[in-house]
Amino acid sequence: MARLNTSVRPWRGITLAAAGLYFLVPLAASVVFTVDVPGQGVTFDAYTRIVGTEGFVSSLVLSLELAAATIVVVLLLMVPAMVALRLGAPKLRPVVEVVCSLPLVVPPIAFVAGMSTVLKWGPEHLSRTPLFQTFVAIQNPGFPFVLVLSYVVMALPFVYRALDAGLRAIDVRTLVEAARSCGAGWPQALVRAVLPNLRGALLNAAFLTLALVLGEYTVAQLLGFQPFAVWIVNISGSQAQLSVAVSVLSLLVTWALLLALAGFGGRSRTASASRG
Repeated sequence: MARLNTSVRPWRGITLAAAGLYFLVPLAASVVFTVDVPGQGVTFDAYTRIVGTEGFVSSLVLSLELAAATIVVVLLLMVPAMVALRLGAPKLRPVVEVVCSLPLVVPPIAFVAGMSTVLKWGPEHLSRTPLFQTFVAIQNPGFPFVLVLSYVVMALPFVYRALDAGLRAIDVRTLVEAARSCGAGWPQALVRAVLPNLRGALLNAAFLTLALVLGEYTVAQLLGFQPFAVWIVNISGSQAQLSVAVSVLSLLVTWALLLALAGFGGRSRTASASRG
């Protein structure tokens, strides 16, 4: 056994080094491209011009609003469903797992093609019904709620896995029965007994959804909206250095959020262990 561990360690280091180079070399090349200007030397103008560039603030705010709405909707949909599934219908778990995994199978281009067909069909056939205004409202460029609905579907596989892992780590039935025996209703049992024990899973689901919304391009572009990812691509033709600088900055911010989430989750587990 000792020989096996000794032989595995060098390969583990080589694998980690290769993975680090695979991610860090393109990032370093991107940084060099943004700061090395021919004839001027090293300059950080590409980064200082980010905030003042037209469309940066509006597209970023729109993406953050879409991300917040998507996180709220997908958690309100999935948390009660997952808890009810675990308490009342555990045999349906494989069916729900398959349904939530379908967005990984359906290509985004096919998904958005179907959505476009429905959005075009609705106003033509429902123009004399109250639903016509609904179709118009969800496509408002100021806040396209249709993107929220799309992102909820696309986030289902990641949210399902995060919540399923969190629910497997706790005894949901005992927590709910204890809360019910103390006089709490079903909503109170869910909010006060189950959710505090799912904090790590909820944070993981929220972060994965945030990363998905900030980086999603295909659906938003084909539906004609301009959140942050679409804005980056649109300016890449005329301002290549600026677009790469924004991409590098957004990647670093995403990594910072991931590290903060990991640190927060570690402190939560340490505090729970100390209380126990």
